[in-house]
Amino acid sequence: MSAALRPPRMTIAEFLAWEEGQELRWEFDGFEPVAMTGGTFAHGQLQRNMTLSIGGRLRGSPCQIIGSDVKIEAAGAIRYPDAFVTCSPVAANATVVRDPVVVFEVLSPSTAGTDRIVKNREYAATPSIRRYVMLEQDCVAATVFHRQDGDWIGHLVGPHDTLHLPEIGLELPLAELYEGVEVLPGPAPSAALP
Repeated sequence: MSAALRPPRMTIAEFLAWEEGQELRWEFDGFEPVAMTGGTFAHGQLQRNMTLSIGGRLRGSPCQIIGSDVKIEAAGAIRYPDAFVTCSPVAANATVVRDPVVVFEVLSPSTAGTDRIVKNREYAATPSIRRYVMLEQDCVAATVFHRQDGDWIGHLVGPHDTLHLPEIGLELPLAELYEGVEVLPGPAPSAALP
C-alpha cells in the first residue's frame, strides 16, 4: 500500500524529521519517502484479529503486539508493518522501535511484491527480527520466514495448519486470524507462493 515518491535522498534522521510535518504516513526505503495508502476492510479485520489473538496470549509476558501506528527500523529503512511483536521495554513516547522480534504484513495486490522481496530482505538483515509472517488477504494462507542455523528459511502455512511463533512462546491455528474475514473458497492461489 505504498507509492514511490522521488525527492532527494535522505538519511533516516532527515526522514524522521521530515515525516513529523506530514499529514499522511510515509515509509522510508533507505533512500526516499514512500507514501502509504489505505487498505481494505479484510485487511483491517486481519489486523484486528492479530491484535486480539496474539495480544491476548501475550498478556503477562514481557512481549507485546503493536499495530500499524508505530514504525520499526529495519536494515536502514523505516517501515509501518501491519503488526509486530517486541519483547523489550519501549519508552511511551517512542515513535520508532528498533528491535522487533516478529513482524506481520497483510499482503495486497499493490504491496505484495515489496512485502515478499524488499521488506523480506530488510527483515532478514535485521538481527532482532526472528520471524516474518506474510498473511494472504484473499485466502487462509501465510508465508513465514524464520531464522534457523544462520539461514532465513521460508515455508507455507495453510488453513488447517498451526502458526508457530516460538520466539514469543505461542502457537495458534492460522484460521483463527481469519475469523470473520471473507476469503475465497478453495486452495490458496499460486500468487501465495514465495
